[in-house]
Amino acid sequence: MPDHYQWHEDHLTLHCVLQPKASSDAFAGLQADRLKIRITAPPTDGKANAHLVKYLARQFGVAKSNIEIVRGQLSRQKTLQIHHPKHIPAGALVEQPNT
Repeated sequence: MPDHYQWHEDHLTLHCVLQPKASSDAFAGLQADRLKIRITAPPTDGKANAHLVKYLARQFGVAKSNIEIVRGQLSRQKTLQIHHPKHIPAGALVEQPNT
């Protein structure tokens, strides 16, 4: 099982690394044991966190209130919990390559 996510009943815990100020919002594969997520928002005044939550809410088909940043509020490395995801977007739960 990949290290960047875990299921706990109907909640998804996602370990990610954020790349703010990117040219577009996207899942960008794995970086070490975390999912790399690019977002266009700058890392100032909570804008990156707010944008990340909004992006993930759209991708997983949930309300923004169903996404919680449980670790890493001020860091690029974050742990998020997504409550009751409606669907899993392509690229979000990529498998680790066999090395």
